Amino acid sequence: MSSNVDLVKLFSTVAKTMVENKASLNKADEYNQDHGDHMVDIFNLVSGAMKDAPSGDVTSGLAKASELLTEKPSGSAAMYAKGLGQAAEYFQGRDLDATQLLPLLQTMLGGGEASVTQGAGGLLDSLAGSIGGEDGLDLGDILSAGAAFMESKESGDSNLEAAMDAVISASKMGETPHRAQSSKLVADVLLQTLMGGMK
Repeated sequence: MSSNVDLVKLFSTVAKTMVENKASLNKADEYNQDHGDHMVDIFNLVSGAMKDAPSGDVTSGLAKASELLTEKPSGSAAMYAKGLGQAAEYFQGRDLDATQLLPLLQTMLGGGEASVTQGAGGLLDSLAGSIGGEDGLDLGDILSAGAAFMESKESGDSNLEAAMDAVISASKMGETPHRAQSSKLVADVLLQTLMGGMK
């Protein structure tokens, strides 16, 4: 397991992925056809904030990215601002290694509403925390996440990929198709980084 994750490289890779998928994300956005533009802008800004942060200072980079995103007019930027702000609080005084990528993803996609959990339950706890939100779990949340997990497994995804699909489907980002699509791209980059760290 690698000791620390390079968040500059990670978020730069996410930004590059958003550039590559900008047209399809814009097309998926039935409301304004500009979601891809916003996602490119968001992750260029996040990777820039991480580059400007003191070396190894995860918290200040995430907090600065959150602050900069609050000034952006898009709903996606507002959700990522809240999620990154919560992640900055969570990672205060901690190193970010590969084992922390799933909590980071869950917090980012939660739009500030997901609770980050760790421990023996791991991903299942994270899933329950992310679909709980402020109102607690309801049957619809559980069925939606379960259906997303099964659909993902049937398409040949690994357990980890299927679980991430379930987390996304039950997160704030999963509430609209275009945000779910961009969240899946973010999750894919984080999972590739995680798998690279496990080799």
